[in-house]
Amino acid sequence: MKILKLQTLRGPNYWSIRRHKLVVMRLDLEDLYERYTSDIPGFYKGLIKVLPGLVEHYCSPRVRGGFLSRVEKGTLIGHVIEHVALELQQLAQMPVAFGRTRETSTPGIFQVVIEYEHEPAGRYAARAAVRLCQSIVETGTYPATELQQDLEDLKEFKSQAALGPSTEAIVKEAEARGIPWTQLGARFMIQLGYGINQKRIQATLSNQTGILGVELACDKEGTKTILKDSGIPVPRGTVIRYFEDLQDAIEDVGGYPIVIKPLDGNHGRGITIDVRNWKEAEEAYDLASKASKTKTVIVERYYTGKDHRVLVVNGRVVAVAERVPAHVMGDGKSTVAKLIEETNRDPQRGDGHDNVLTRITVDKAALGILERQGYSIDSIPKKGEICFLRATANLSTGGIAVDRTDEIHPENVWLLSRAAKIIGLDIAGIDVVTEDISKPLREVEGVIVEVNAAPGFRMHVAPSRGLPRNVAGAVIDMLFPGSKNGRIPIFSITGTNGKTTTTRLLAHIMKQTGKVVGYTTTDGTYLGEYLAESGDNTGPQSAHLILSDPTVEVAVLETARGGLLRSGLGFSACDVGMVLNVAADHLGIGDIDTVEQLAQLKSVVAESVMPKGYAILNADDPLVAAMAEKVKAQVAYFSMEPNNQLLVKHTEAGGLAAVYENGYISIIKGDWTLRIEKAVNVPITMAGKAPFMIANALAACLAAFAQGVKIEHIREGLSTFVASVDQTPGRMNMFNMGDYHALVDYAHNPASYEALGGFVRNWPGKRIGVVGGPGDRRDEDFVSLGELAADIFDEIIVKEDDDTRGRPRGSAAELISQGVKQFLNQAKDSESKATYESILDETTAINTALDRASSGGLVVILPESVSRAISLIEARNPVQDLELPESSRTSSNSSEELNTSIVY
Repeated sequence: MKILKLQTLRGPNYWSIRRHKLVVMRLDLEDLYERYTSDIPGFYKGLIKVLPGLVEHYCSPRVRGGFLSRVEKGTLIGHVIEHVALELQQLAQMPVAFGRTRETSTPGIFQVVIEYEHEPAGRYAARAAVRLCQSIVETGTYPATELQQDLEDLKEFKSQAALGPSTEAIVKEAEARGIPWTQLGARFMIQLGYGINQKRIQATLSNQTGILGVELACDKEGTKTILKDSGIPVPRGTVIRYFEDLQDAIEDVGGYPIVIKPLDGNHGRGITIDVRNWKEAEEAYDLASKASKTKTVIVERYYTGKDHRVLVVNGRVVAVAERVPAHVMGDGKSTVAKLIEETNRDPQRGDGHDNVLTRITVDKAALGILERQGYSIDSIPKKGEICFLRATANLSTGGIAVDRTDEIHPENVWLLSRAAKIIGLDIAGIDVVTEDISKPLREVEGVIVEVNAAPGFRMHVAPSRGLPRNVAGAVIDMLFPGSKNGRIPIFSITGTNGKTTTTRLLAHIMKQTGKVVGYTTTDGTYLGEYLAESGDNTGPQSAHLILSDPTVEVAVLETARGGLLRSGLGFSACDVGMVLNVAADHLGIGDIDTVEQLAQLKSVVAESVMPKGYAILNADDPLVAAMAEKVKAQVAYFSMEPNNQLLVKHTEAGGLAAVYENGYISIIKGDWTLRIEKAVNVPITMAGKAPFMIANALAACLAAFAQGVKIEHIREGLSTFVASVDQTPGRMNMFNMGDYHALVDYAHNPASYEALGGFVRNWPGKRIGVVGGPGDRRDEDFVSLGELAADIFDEIIVKEDDDTRGRPRGSAAELISQGVKQFLNQAKDSESKATYESILDETTAINTALDRASSGGLVVILPESVSRAISLIEARNPVQDLELPESSRTSSNSSEELNTSIVY
């Protein structure tokens, strides 16, 4: 077997709208093709011996053992690899269950799709599954050491990719509320929401956390001073920078017992509590000084009592936990070492922050604490006797947490809320030492020891004892008050033809509302009026750029097939999803071989619309109209035919639609019709003479109206949007050359040629076409282009792209010429007397056509490089402010004379 390609999907996709995290493996089964598992000696027994957990895979029989029954009866190895990849991840504590295996049009080549929790682990599991199955085929087994290594590697990938417990809690709460999130590329930041409504977090710091509050919280002595000056109880203490000042400092705080800790420490590092003599003080000073970046040490009076962490969010106490230092309890039989080993076997304990609790480690500090209590690591404590192993109660050193939220005294709630506001933190973890949190601190000599920025949530969301607290909910309430979800309106536009024009027109309409619009197209990514990034930007990466920009208020995203296949959608859901049309293009690429498969791919956009949003569908295209059956959102149709039965039925039932009727671009709902504008007054329709541009305008207007845009803004957008080089480069760009006209359009497939022909055929003068197509199309597609060109143009110059995309030079031109010949030979009594020749170089072909243009004629250029074609035309100094020929400005959908001129 051979892995030909591995792709990672990260959004709604061809395989699943709901499951966004998928690995797609293109696998060549080679000599295992058509060999069923039942025909491979020892495969079934070897598989269940290596992975007995596969019995829990129900598969299509939908019963326990269902998958294994299929293996025993006989299934193809690609199907087995799918299930093995899922099982490996499950064994590594990553619960995944979705998979698909499908044969491609190439015999022996399969697509194996598996779900993943963490991307590197998913890709690894796919490769490991192939190794495992190949080994069982060849040897009947898979070495246990290899399996163990695979699982260890997978767990390591999980550990590296997993979010911290605090971040994960916030992210899960955001997901529960429908707030989108994404990881940013720097400083472990998470973005919640989109565009102008986004918020950012880093662990439990938010973009609303004040830098002054963080700096103050990091200055332990400064924090204590400000709190003390505000009448809040804090430990008596002082700060020193040199060892020779230690003795005086101890006397200043009233003598032993004391606490010694670094001024700028965190996570309990460098802290020693209950210091009772000079020897301990010396050691504690060295430890604190080493942990301090500034070599500055705090000496404080030691206050007896229980250690509590109080979490304050947005000025409100949301959780209280008593923290108990790492310890073991004697059973009268086991040594301390044995008790620690037993404690660490708790499945809730892991390394660092991997799990709810942290494993206890035995180091010099732990041995010192034991010695102070009269124990050694080999001591056998009496039954019920507690042996502490840490002086501080941090969970990161093996401590446990007991929830005390319901026990805190109201006065303490008031005092601690006030303390967080005094320090200036929106999210604060306040450490309190008191004998009884249910009594006011002033009554039991309780004190606030520290105020921490970016406090951990683990002890609150998963306490060792007591109720878990939804502290992440308080954070989300603060960042997104009320019913806010951080979203901005997202429009997604797909289709075979017209995507870029419709995207730009819709973006232009939305700009009339005064909002900042971010939009992506095949020629670049735009923020407002500015180009942010040039290139063919119609995939998820460009969508992420728009959605992560804090200035964007509306996102209009052209969504092409390539990005959908490579990575899925760049967002989880949209407000408006538009499918303009589906026609044969790019077939045979990416295992999309039929128009029906292409329609399924493009339907991802429509199916990803939120329930309260709108799927905008072309009622004149059966493949697009059929998508309504899968859509969970509201549906709105557009049509060039007022009598389209689907549209009529839809509007009679109260549905929303846009239609071209009596020469108008109109919105219909129920029994009312709202006429927006005459098509002849809309510049991109070429005086109402380009039907495909009218269809694009219908879709854009309908999308804007569905999102609540006022009619006056839609009308203004329509009337001021021109198919010019500036607004729609390469889309029906007309140039008046004085004696003739030149038209540049990026038509490159049969459907777009046909659409363009609807306009060109009405041109009164001689029509010259410079035609070609991308080299990665099928042979029959090039032949079709030739046939269409012969039906549209009087003279045809066949050229080729500079990048032939793997095709031999001249091959594409030869096939197009073949199509021209076929059309001319088959057309009996045809009026077409087209002539043709091949000039492979695009520049030479364009210049030749422009040189041959006749008076009143039209040169149509369908280039690979739009900018190059436009440069060649502009070098000939086109005339400004001239109208199209009168006969080309008559609308076939209206009996009225057109009196609106279009200027280029």
